[in-house]
Amino acid sequence: MKAPSLAKIEGVYSVAPETADSWRDAHGKAPFVRGPYEKMYQQKPWTIRQYAGFEGALETNAFFKRALSQGQTGLSVAFDLPTHLGFDSDHDLAAADVGRTGVAIDSVEDMAVLFDGIDLGNVSVSMTMNGAVLPIMACFIVAAEEQGVAPDKLSGTIQNDILKEYIARNTYIHSPDFSMGVVSDVVAYCSAHMPRFNSMSISGYHFQEAGASPELELALTMANARAYLTHFQQQGIDLEFVAKRLSFFFGLGMSFYKEVAKLRAARFLWSELLDEFSIRSENAKRLKMHCQTSGVSLTESSPLNNIVRTTIEAMAGVFGGTQSLHTNSYDEAISLPSDQASKVALETQFILQHETGIGDVVDPWGGSYMMESATQSMIEYVRTMQKNIETEGGVLALVASGQLTTFIHRQALQTAMDEEALNKKIVGKNCYQSPTSSPQHQRVIASDKTLLQQSKKLAQLKLKRDDGAVKRALQALQAAARSKQNLMPFTIDAIRVRATVGECIKALTDEASRYLKPEYIESAPFCTHLDADIVKRYQTLSSQLDRPLRFLIAKVGLDGHDRGAKVIVSLLRDLGIEVDYLPIFASIDDIIQQDAMCPYDGIGLSILSGAHIHFITQITQKIRTDCPIFVGGVIPTSDKNTLEKIGVEVVFTAKHSLNDIAISLYDTLVVATKIKVNRFENQRIMKGC
Repeated sequence: MKAPSLAKIEGVYSVAPETADSWRDAHGKAPFVRGPYEKMYQQKPWTIRQYAGFEGALETNAFFKRALSQGQTGLSVAFDLPTHLGFDSDHDLAAADVGRTGVAIDSVEDMAVLFDGIDLGNVSVSMTMNGAVLPIMACFIVAAEEQGVAPDKLSGTIQNDILKEYIARNTYIHSPDFSMGVVSDVVAYCSAHMPRFNSMSISGYHFQEAGASPELELALTMANARAYLTHFQQQGIDLEFVAKRLSFFFGLGMSFYKEVAKLRAARFLWSELLDEFSIRSENAKRLKMHCQTSGVSLTESSPLNNIVRTTIEAMAGVFGGTQSLHTNSYDEAISLPSDQASKVALETQFILQHETGIGDVVDPWGGSYMMESATQSMIEYVRTMQKNIETEGGVLALVASGQLTTFIHRQALQTAMDEEALNKKIVGKNCYQSPTSSPQHQRVIASDKTLLQQSKKLAQLKLKRDDGAVKRALQALQAAARSKQNLMPFTIDAIRVRATVGECIKALTDEASRYLKPEYIESAPFCTHLDADIVKRYQTLSSQLDRPLRFLIAKVGLDGHDRGAKVIVSLLRDLGIEVDYLPIFASIDDIIQQDAMCPYDGIGLSILSGAHIHFITQITQKIRTDCPIFVGGVIPTSDKNTLEKIGVEVVFTAKHSLNDIAISLYDTLVVATKIKVNRFENQRIMKGC
């Protein structure tokens, strides 16, 4: 399947498309291009949300209370990787990642602490959860119930968008078919019992973070929306009611004009899509939207420049008419946000709301020749992409084959080559570089302490609960999965008697086992953008060895963000290196076993979760001493020396260009293979060659 050509922003515009006349006066009316409400921010400013979560529930609760006291108007919960993947904190596979990239939630007891002192009847709560959506949603409902707040009084959003996990983010648990059933269970339950709660946030954000352009992000998001509506219709769910509670989540990158046009086009396309499904409700057609500024656009070098980037991206969101906004912190390319950086991110929105007058005009870009043309181009791109997807069998078929993931991967490769060739300039990274240091106040996550606390709390929970009641509830949940009943009530019953998140997921995976999607990595002509001498040196080294160099790349732990790892695989293959790429969620033992079958000249680990010291300590204790280890990821400067002391040859972070990586790898490999080359030469001499 071929993707259409990307939309271009031309140098000069002198006419707007005729189609723009149809929405010229439609601010607050279908198709809502000019905004979902007639008076927009004059009537109500956008909701300020800061996505947050780290360590245990107590620590995150303190952060939430500070944010609310400083003017934040909604809470967005980030969960740690074990929680996303349905592992309790005391599970062997969870140990390294507990509390690192979000808050650890093992049971309703944790959820109660998370919202202690926060009135869930008055505060809107957004939760980014997909794979383990059933037990997390159940924990939220039961925690509110025990706080005295009934389900019909709860407001907020659960992401519940599993398709984007298979396409980009990878925190899925079950097969696509089983997971689509879970999605509809949550939607049906919320429709019946939680009328103020958005039962799904269809997400494009992670597509752009994984490498998609704004128009591809929009096209895949709308394709997923169509797939969900079709599925709900087949399940007999009332689309007229459900569509009112569906929302969207978009990324905001540095393509300023495109980002504004994307959000305007999104509302048109949603209204058009609902017309196809004969949904007439104006409220349903009024697309509900949350946006977040880009993480991948942030640089490790000159990090204070990221404040400017985030502000520009936030402005695109406001000009595009978002109803809710999160601004990223300037130090996120280095570590989880520090308190100082989080405060700056929050106050960036205050400045936009109160000092600039940016919200005083409804759709200020309306009528612009350029913006109206760009909006129409976005619409046409999405329509063409949608036709292509339907011709190839629809989203679910392309998820199973991996084609949609491949589209994003190709664009990520092209972006990497553009940056290397300076066709895409990044200030502080590939141009206007300066030796500025990283921020001094980096947040340090006490993961070992959190693991100990969570394990202790789990042990105490299991001692005081009624094991018989838990066993019966989990058996009922598994039986419900087998008989294809709605799983939400059964999960709530299990959580209420203090079953854990991991136990609920295990009951389901015993019925429908864990799934691992196929992985495909494209080739790309990176060598044309690298220093010619270094390319030649790799060829010479392989000739001296009388074989290609062999390399292993692995994502290790529970981190599923694989954009960088796949780019490196493509780079090394273009350099003539034979590269094996392990499936995501690899363990250290998987890597050791793989190396034993085919000893490698080097092993590269991609670790973005902050668990690098844990994993490197493990692998250097088990791997053979003559195998160089390389690490790439979000690694604070303070950890670099530690990693090198325990056996890492080179640490790569966001500041390194592909040419830097190629040179550093060569310098290490030539030393590591010297013994092999000498041994080969000695054998040649002994044989009289």
